[in-house]
Amino acid sequence: MAQRRSLAQQRAALEQEWSRWVPAGTPQGDSALRSEVAQSWLRSLRTVDPACDHAPHDEADVAARWARSPLRTPVSELTDQLRGVTEDAGYVAAITDESGTILWSHGGPVMRRRAEQVNFAPGGRWDEAHMGTNALSLALRTERPHTVFSAEHLVAALHGWVCYCAPIRGADGHQLGVLDLSTTWDRAHPLAMATARTLVSAIETKLHHRMATPGVRLTCLGTGRLTRDGAPVRLRPRHLEILALLALEPEGYTHERLHFAVYGDRPVGASTLKSEMSYLRRATGGDITSRVYQLVSPLPCDAVDVLAALEAGDTATAVELYRGPLLPDSDTPGIVRWREYLEVGVRTAVLSSVSAEHALRYGEHAPHDIEVHEHALRLLPAGDGRRALAAARLHSALHD
Repeated sequence: MAQRRSLAQQRAALEQEWSRWVPAGTPQGDSALRSEVAQSWLRSLRTVDPACDHAPHDEADVAARWARSPLRTPVSELTDQLRGVTEDAGYVAAITDESGTILWSHGGPVMRRRAEQVNFAPGGRWDEAHMGTNALSLALRTERPHTVFSAEHLVAALHGWVCYCAPIRGADGHQLGVLDLSTTWDRAHPLAMATARTLVSAIETKLHHRMATPGVRLTCLGTGRLTRDGAPVRLRPRHLEILALLALEPEGYTHERLHFAVYGDRPVGASTLKSEMSYLRRATGGDITSRVYQLVSPLPCDAVDVLAALEAGDTATAVELYRGPLLPDSDTPGIVRWREYLEVGVRTAVLSSVSAEHALRYGEHAPHDIEVHEHALRLLPAGDGRRALAAARLHSALHD
């Protein structure tokens, strides 16, 4: 009873704080609100109506995205543990992708009904720009665990909730999404966050074990790295450039053609490229032929995956996989040519699409592209909270 009374007092204080300055849109006098919550309120009020009663729905095929998600298998393998938390302890659990869209959820009958009323369900968008301050949006933004209690939520429809959330990371440290446990405010308990962390740890252990399978993978969109058997391989930028060229052109290169693609018109001796190729063979396990420089077997590579999606007319996959320009710091002639090819291909597909989601996702990696942001605004209907994001990006691009 004492704990419930303490929670009720805490909730009343937060409701009073919320009523003092959320309607006004600015802090009113001294505030006892946690700084991360107050800062999130200020950001959220630019795009979110505190009186909205449910999260907006992602128009993409969420079932297909969950089927492709690396989180699906480890979460499925933990079904018994998740059911124990949700059904026995009265919680609803959710897994999001890195954008804050819920891909999977499960709960007991009472919490499931409450969750469905606010679209805390697959397809619901819970990032800060769409649903304001909540545990999922804070965990996504800060990449740290967060608890949000009652009226700390910006949206009034969530004041009866308490949410515990922790980020899920891949083997390379990249945030893949978050796990959230939510229940009614009066059931708040400090052990809930420990439970969320334990579940995330179990998911990451299964995920990292699965990802650490033998093989080499090249990542070269927005960055550049090679991994072998799940571990990073230290390569100079020149070697990553050559690998990207070989991956993108599976028919291979003659010595003269690759020499020009790498060095252009610079006076570089033939032995330099031969030395680079010898090093690469050792780094990749010898899978590069000599007479014609060619990969013996295909090298898994994000740029190749985007190219395949474009060739298949699959704009959704191309946009989802495109994380920025090909090896953005490189001025190697062959890389510059392929960089422009991929940028033009993805951009053209986005501008030809009638999906606002495609324009918004591509716009994340093309902050200066005025036409793309204008396209997003044209496609977004009046009242869609994402218009604020597209408008902000357009304004920034116009004034750069």
